[in-house]
Amino acid sequence: MTGGGFSVSAPAAAGTEFEAKITPIVIISCIMAATGGLMFGYDVGVSGGVTSMNDFLEKFFPKVYRKKNQSGVESNYCKYDNQGLQLFTSSLYLAGLTATFFASYTTRRFGRRITMLIAGIFFIAGVIFNGAAQNLDMLIVGRILLGCGVGFANQAVPLFLSEIAPTRIRGGLNILFQLNVTIGILFANLINYGTSKIHPWGWRLSLGLAGIPAFLLTFGALLVVDTPNSLIERGRLDEGKAVLRRIRGTDNVQSEYDEIVGASEAARQVKHPFRNLLKRRNRPQLVIAVAMQIFQQFTGINAIMFYAPVLFNTLGFKSDASLYSAVITGAVNVLSTVVSIYSVDRLGRRALLLEAGVQMFLSQVVIAAVLGVKLTGDQSEGLGKGWAVLVVLMVCVFVSAFAWSWGPLGWLIPSETFPLETRSAGQSVTVCTNLLFTFVIAQAFLSMLCKMKYGIFAFFSGWVLIMSVFVFFFLPETKNVPIEEMTERVWKKHWFWKRYVLDEQDDHDFLDGKTAAAAANGSGGRKVLAAVEP
Repeated sequence: MTGGGFSVSAPAAAGTEFEAKITPIVIISCIMAATGGLMFGYDVGVSGGVTSMNDFLEKFFPKVYRKKNQSGVESNYCKYDNQGLQLFTSSLYLAGLTATFFASYTTRRFGRRITMLIAGIFFIAGVIFNGAAQNLDMLIVGRILLGCGVGFANQAVPLFLSEIAPTRIRGGLNILFQLNVTIGILFANLINYGTSKIHPWGWRLSLGLAGIPAFLLTFGALLVVDTPNSLIERGRLDEGKAVLRRIRGTDNVQSEYDEIVGASEAARQVKHPFRNLLKRRNRPQLVIAVAMQIFQQFTGINAIMFYAPVLFNTLGFKSDASLYSAVITGAVNVLSTVVSIYSVDRLGRRALLLEAGVQMFLSQVVIAAVLGVKLTGDQSEGLGKGWAVLVVLMVCVFVSAFAWSWGPLGWLIPSETFPLETRSAGQSVTVCTNLLFTFVIAQAFLSMLCKMKYGIFAFFSGWVLIMSVFVFFFLPETKNVPIEEMTERVWKKHWFWKRYVLDEQDDHDFLDGKTAAAAANGSGGRKVLAAVEP
């Protein structure tokens, strides 16, 4: 132990090594930044518990309240089928989808730290509206403001964590964001369990306590330093180098500094980052990022985490039992994310994703089979105790697999694969895609549950199978690769993606060679040019 941390090094492509210590400033900065995940997770977890509370439903959704408390009339699967209720949950994600494009500009123009500060301010405003809501309009406005916070936080925090962390532990530190998401969900479930017994304003307390992580994120954003990558990208070279020395705990940062400066110079030549993102050489990163977000949502995890109390209540659990079951799944989520922090930089990204695919597929098949046999659409008494315990157990098996794979890696992999010139735009597309499909699932799940019944779990298990095949064939391993060297050391060596990532010099050399050959054969260069045109 020297200088406040222990040394790690990342091999560079040219054979040099980036010296780095795990310094206190890196750990503190990452913990502060990752509170954005705490806020996101709390918002995800609190909505499901609140929407199962009778006091909340009676005030804002009286039709759902009456339907829920009718016995022997409605199908178990259809108790909560209401578009307004689903809009309460999903409006957050629709707002976040829009906000992420503005967040891309602030992240690039003003830095990661300022963008996190803006997110914190949106979060605080949303909490005030939700906690004081007197009607549905105030409730939805509050959720929209929270959604803007989600858009800004999810844009800035993963980039911040990937850029500030030493390469060897980048995966583990980046997963702090997802760990805080799971802790936020668990806290929300615990709070909902307590406030459900406070009548008639317990739901206000649940929504209002989101102010705690909102203030933590805002305060943290005031304390942390911006990343060297962001400072150098904005032309503040001396400050960027000074920060790099501080976070690495050594003066020997010239190699890493030169590499960041080179990437920054390339980024500065790009006037339209979103247009540049569509170029052929950036296609592998874009496809992987978009696919990861779509697949993450179609695991079915958000359907379970949004509506865990509602889901368990729907399956015949009593109100307290449903909230208690949601707390159990939340605890499993947190513990399993810790497993990912420990293993992601040892076992690698692909191994975790493939193992989890098998586990999620089997657990969802079992859930579908149990519900299909034991809970028909016209029964209202619910599952027996033994079968209910089995369903909760299988949900926990599913959640644990997701929490050490698609949950954290869905954010980690896109944040570490884009080159600097497209990183901000790429992260915007990543967040936008995630929130779009989160919105789709949140808005549709209760209606899908009503229409598809137990088949909804078979539907999601089919998607898990598809995404596991995709990972096996198309996702390269990015473990222990410096973030600015992904193109050379990952994409150019992948059996499929290497055809897309020829750099400009490669394209030029390729074209010159082919043109000369074509000229020698008397066929001219025009056909060659057409052949290599992206």
